[in-house]
Amino acid sequence: MYVVTLLTVILMKFCILLTVSVFVLVSCNAPDKKEMSRTEKRDAILKNISEPKISDHTLLLTDFGAVGDSSTNAKPAFDKVLLLCKEKNGGKIVIPAGVYIVNGPIHLVSNTSLEIQKGAKLIFGTNAADYLPVVPTSWEGTFINNYSPLIYAYQAENVTIAGEGIIDGNGKEGFSKWYDKQKPAQELSRKMNHEDVPLKDRNFGDGSYLRPQLIQFFECKNILIEGVTITNSPFWCVHLLRSENIIARKVKFDAFNKNNDGFDPEYSKNILIEDIDFNNADDNVAVKAGRDHEGRKTGISSENIIIRNCRFKGLHGLVIGSEMSAGVQNVFVENCTYGGYCKRGIYLKSNPDRGGFIRNIYVNNVAFDHVEDGVFITSFYHGEGKGFETDIRDVFIENLSFKAASHAGLVIQGYPTRKVSNIHFSNVRIDSCATAMSFTNAEGIVFNDVVIGQEVKEPTAVK
Repeated sequence: MYVVTLLTVILMKFCILLTVSVFVLVSCNAPDKKEMSRTEKRDAILKNISEPKISDHTLLLTDFGAVGDSSTNAKPAFDKVLLLCKEKNGGKIVIPAGVYIVNGPIHLVSNTSLEIQKGAKLIFGTNAADYLPVVPTSWEGTFINNYSPLIYAYQAENVTIAGEGIIDGNGKEGFSKWYDKQKPAQELSRKMNHEDVPLKDRNFGDGSYLRPQLIQFFECKNILIEGVTITNSPFWCVHLLRSENIIARKVKFDAFNKNNDGFDPEYSKNILIEDIDFNNADDNVAVKAGRDHEGRKTGISSENIIIRNCRFKGLHGLVIGSEMSAGVQNVFVENCTYGGYCKRGIYLKSNPDRGGFIRNIYVNNVAFDHVEDGVFITSFYHGEGKGFETDIRDVFIENLSFKAASHAGLVIQGYPTRKVSNIHFSNVRIDSCATAMSFTNAEGIVFNDVVIGQEVKEPTAVK
């Protein structure tokens, strides 16, 4: 009996050993999973981006009382037609040629299209009270209740703004004058952010002087913005907030007021921005993901963003940050050139108040003319903050050129306790600049075929 039991134990141990050995053998011989290439990653994202489905039911705005005479208030007509769209589950609102004054916000609803035809222009009124009551929104990375954005969609899906017409925020004559008065409310909003004040108690609006965005999509899906010209915005031009599946195509910007960013994706994903003519007094594209405590708490990264075939002109081309505390990843900038001067080409900025991460950023085949700085990556923006360093890594820059950089070509400023790492420069050309490179607190920086200044050819012979 004892012998049989001992034999059984030996056999069991042998079987276990054999099983483990086979497992190890199979594991060692299993082929490594192949890393996806840049184009494969990009194409996988594109498969998840599609145009919205809109109702075929056409509604002419002038049939609802709008008159394009540059004096009659078209706000009541918009309210009527959008109420009908809500009742009928959508509609295509056609705005024919003419100048339409809109004294108050346009609140878009699901399954609805605004077709602003060639020769049509929407000009928004400047009476701040017309943009009350306050609505849920966000201001510089903090959720608040504030004046309504001029064109606003909240928890809507399948919405289009298209056509060859013009959207004029009339900011220069209205909200933009508040810039010098905004500081107290700006600081209060940040205090509420850091102290985790409930949203219901974050009420701004009258007396706060926080300017509304021109266009904002908040918690929306399936969005298309195509063809229109956007001008004279009171604040950010197009704010994509906690939204997904968005296409912006053939849009033209002509926006020179304070903080007139072009596109600001924030907590948003699956976005295609293509064939855009930028002309902005601020960032062309600024990818954001919340500010400080609230961003880290929200934890929704901005990701899967493709920017291609655009013409950059303005303050900066591509910017990531500085409000990016929930993280930014999978951003692709491809086949873009310049329509004029940019102060900086590629600008990744954070500070040690933010936390979060910036990673998997791909820049390929992009050209700039004259800039102040070519590529600027900093973890210490404005030289302030502590306690929440940002992890900046895995940035791949290929086929990038500048005619001149008056200040610096390539700049990386990591943080002593969180270095910027794994940054690749391949086939980068800067024809002339004052300072070629300035790297601090950086590691794993890779160069392949980089020329700053005149390329050095064969060495001269001894005479």
